[in-house]
This record gives sequence, C-alpha cells and structure tokens, in this order.
Amino acid sequence: MFDPVEILKQPVTLPFSGRTAKNSFLKSAMSERLATFSPSDPFGRGQPTEELVRLYETWAKGDIGIIVTGNIQIKKDHLEATGNTIIDRDLPSDYLQEWTEVARAAKSEGSLVVGQLNHPGRQVSINIQPYPEAPSDVEQPSTGGVLFGRPTPLTREGIKDIVHRFAYAASVLHRAGFDGVQLHVAHGYLLSQFLSRRTNRRNDEYGGSLANRARILLEIIAAIRQAVQNLSFIVSVKLNSQESIPEGLSLEESITVANLLESVGVDFIEVSGGTYEQTVRSPQDKPYTVETQEGYFVQYAELLRPHLNLSKIVVTGGFQTVQGMADAVSRGAADIIGLARPLTAEPLLVGDILRGEKKKAKGDKLPESPMLRFVASAAQIAEIGNGQDITDFNNTFHVARFIAKMQKEIPAAISEALCS
Repeated sequence: MFDPVEILKQPVTLPFSGRTAKNSFLKSAMSERLATFSPSDPFGRGQPTEELVRLYETWAKGDIGIIVTGNIQIKKDHLEATGNTIIDRDLPSDYLQEWTEVARAAKSEGSLVVGQLNHPGRQVSINIQPYPEAPSDVEQPSTGGVLFGRPTPLTREGIKDIVHRFAYAASVLHRAGFDGVQLHVAHGYLLSQFLSRRTNRRNDEYGGSLANRARILLEIIAAIRQAVQNLSFIVSVKLNSQESIPEGLSLEESITVANLLESVGVDFIEVSGGTYEQTVRSPQDKPYTVETQEGYFVQYAELLRPHLNLSKIVVTGGFQTVQGMADAVSRGAADIIGLARPLTAEPLLVGDILRGEKKKAKGDKLPESPMLRFVASAAQIAEIGNGQDITDFNNTFHVARFIAKMQKEIPAAISEALCS
C-alpha cells in the first residue's frame, strides 16, 4: 500500500523548460475579478490591485507547486467578466510594476507562477461588448440570463493581431517575473472556438481540417517563443477533453491537438471540458475511482497518456480526497493534480495535506448547481483578497444566507459566475 502523501510530495520537472515544481499540486486558474473596471472607459480597466496581490500571497502560503493565475485578457474591450485583469498593448500602461508585485507574491514561498492568457471570443456579455469577434458568426446562446451579441468573423489581419497580442502579454509577464504562461483553449473561449467545428465555419487556412483549426494556437506559441526568447519560460495549455455538443471537439480530435502541442514544446496540458453551452459533466466523464467518485477528466487523461511521451498531464476537477488524488498519479493518469474551488474554501489546503494534517478537502452543503458553486467560489476569492474571513459553505446557515443574498442579485451576479 503506497503512502498517498509521499506520492503527492514528489517534485515534477517539466520536460521542455526544465523548471521543477516542488510538488505534484497545481492551483488551477479561476476568474478572480479583482482588477480595476470602468464600464464606460476601457482605459480604466484591468489593473491588478492590492486585493489581487493579497490573494496570491495567501495561496503562496499554501505550499502549492504551480500557481496559475486566472483569465488575463489580451484586449481591453473583450472580457470574460468585469474585473478581469488585462494586458493590452493599446492600454496606456502594461501595468508591469503591478504584475511584478503579483509575481513576487505568488512566488514568495517557492511556487512556480504561470499566467493564464485568454480572449473570450463570442463568450462576452453584451453589456461588456455588443460586437464580439470570433472565428465565425455563430452566436452564443443565452446562458444563465446573460445575453451575447452576434460575433463578427475575424479577418486574417484580425487573427494576426490576436496572435501578436498573446505574445505581447506573455512578454510582459516574463519581464514581471512570471515563470510561464498558460493558453486558455477550453470552456468555449476564443482559441477553443477555433478548434471546434461547431463555432469554426471558416473556409480559409484557419478552418476546415483540424490542422487548420489548430493553426492559430500553434502560431501563438511560436510568437510567444519569439517574443520571450527564454527556453526556461514555461508554455502550457488548458485543453478541453471533448465538447459533448453537436459538432463540438471530439475526444479523438483533442488527443490529436495534444500531440501537436507536445511537438511544439508545451510543458504541461491541463485537461478540462465543457463550454457555456454545456457546463454539466457528460455521463462519459466518468470518475476515475468509483469508490471515491473523483476526477472528472481522469478517464480522458488515461486515454491521452499513451499518446504523449514528454508533456505532463494535469487533471483538474472533482478531486476531494488525498487517496483519490494520489491514486490518479500513482496509476499514471496524471502527473499533476489541479485544484480550483477547494482552494477558495481552504487556501492552505495543499500545505495541510503535505504535512499529513488533512486527508480530504472541505465539503459544502450547496445545492447541486454549477452556477451557484461558481458564484460561491467567486465570493470566497473576494473575501481572501480583502483579508476577510472565508464563508464556510459547509455550514447550512451560511449557505441559506448566501442563497438569499444571491436571489436579490440574480442575474447580475450569475452573469459573471462562469469559471475560467
């Protein structure tokens, strides 16, 4: 019988950058929404705040191997939600000093810090951007009371501009002291939209075959390499395992994309799933361990494993017990365990696990509603950033009080509840 804590304590060396994470845990990106935001002035948006710095100082104390920051947007007027951080060459400032503070905070206890870069594509609220841009003019259906504008297909020049913007954002993070970047190619955002036949109806070199649909992603990675010029800079990708919707990315296509990513030196692939159209887990996303009911995407990771020789696999979502986490690693399904919402309830959870003080994450008594859980975690993130006590959603009184508050604020709160 293996010691689960010893399994999770093991350092992980990334294959292409050569960087080593001090253990097998990764804090997965979540949308913090702690940056400045002006509804009327795009130039008053996206600046990291002291609350964001405090949030990452707190997570750093949790002894996490790799910390991935959430959902940094590359265009000031195309946002996943109000309060997103932004790195946009069109803004008056690149906020280098502020990003340097975020990097210092996140790295203060020896974690590697990776900034997740994103563009929402068609998945931007009409209140933020009534004229979204996307691969094709396939409109996003209303989700949770949120309305979306009909997108304008990107021109070739527009695509090249997007590529350069991702590279510019990566170069700013590199100068700020970040150890790498993660490209968000999941959850139905722009790069995921290019991969999916459902949202990519183009008939040029960026549409049609899977190689064409993946072209923008590979061009971004090449542009980042050119902009950063540092072989030890981590490039990683968050990738949908599949989209359980008609014409969505298939499991076989996802594995092929993962192979392409390994061929261009992607250090780790974080597997995920779903889009705004489909946020409920598919029955095919069976948990890896029936006894523990853990790991939404471990079955996919197990299928992916034989196709990768070097790139590390991160599995995020559904893990609750130390035994379940260690089982996924020891059986070879995952190299790294990603945690998201458990770390908003218990930001020091990883350290507690590694010291043998906890064998499972804190549960909750929230209703089985993905939207409500996203909102609850967002509230906890804000509490951590503001130095407040964290609401205990394992307490029925706190849950009832929170739901009552949300009923007054819906749909405004729900509109920003989808995680990164």
